[in-house]
Amino acid sequence: MPGYEAPWWLPGAHLQTILPLARKGRSPLYRRERWDTPDGDFIDLDWLASAPADAPLVVLFHGLEGSSRSHYARALMRALAARGWRGVIPHFRGCSGEPNRLARAYHSGDSAEIDWVLRRLHGIAGQAPLFAAGVSLGGNALLKWLGEQEADAGNVIRGAAAICPPLDLTVSGHALARGFNAVYTRHFLNTLKGKALHKLARYPALFDGRRIQQAGTLFEFDDVYTGPVHGFSGAADYWRRASSRPWLAAISAPTLLLCAANDPFVPPEALPTARELSTAVRFECAAQGGHVGFLDSPWPGSLGWLPQRLLQHFDAVLSDG
Repeated sequence: MPGYEAPWWLPGAHLQTILPLARKGRSPLYRRERWDTPDGDFIDLDWLASAPADAPLVVLFHGLEGSSRSHYARALMRALAARGWRGVIPHFRGCSGEPNRLARAYHSGDSAEIDWVLRRLHGIAGQAPLFAAGVSLGGNALLKWLGEQEADAGNVIRGAAAICPPLDLTVSGHALARGFNAVYTRHFLNTLKGKALHKLARYPALFDGRRIQQAGTLFEFDDVYTGPVHGFSGAADYWRRASSRPWLAAISAPTLLLCAANDPFVPPEALPTARELSTAVRFECAAQGGHVGFLDSPWPGSLGWLPQRLLQHFDAVLSDG
């Protein structure tokens, strides 16, 4: 499959990031299932409504404030349905449309949650192959899990793919506070603040609500809520310890790491060098594509390239045995 090339009529990182959001296309027919978590919370999973019970199963971990309705999720699930594979999107806590029960929510390095979900899905997959994909935040958490598990990851999944993950959260987090990127930050904070203040209404001593309302960057938000509530001392500690970049060399399962050199969320200095990658990681960095864009020609564009690249990778894993 040829590498990604942006359409001639779609120049620049920001257009390549934003326009795909308007090209979501139809949503597949989902079947929702709720799982109770070991700590007394819940997550909601959206499954493709119909697929053979013995078909390969692909799980997609979405990005920050994403869901099964995200453009990349719809595109991948449509591609899976077309080839008769099973697909499921576990929603991180609070992202399925209903607030979760606990004070905690989700974060970029929550590999423990990834582990619990994947091991349960491994049992559901049966003898069929289980593949895992993660986009942006979900990709970072998945890569961190892969590195932590090392060879044991292969006992759970056959292969993995991470699309535009913020491998170094410190670099990406500060990049999102600069220039036009502040537009993306305001978009994220619009929902993140509302969810956090909803938590505060249930747990009045959880954090300083005034600081949340005044937060103008992801660092300020994470320093008040995400970091402390999830066991970190603050945003700097959270961003350092939750980054997947230090774990890339330990990955053992066959993994596709797909990035774009002009991704406004993941500057070039956040991308790994060859020495940081294990031999199990295939690193592809398209010259263009924006952040999880990869819109196809011709006008007005489709979202077909990305799911086909992922399926090609999974097919290659199967053919390699």
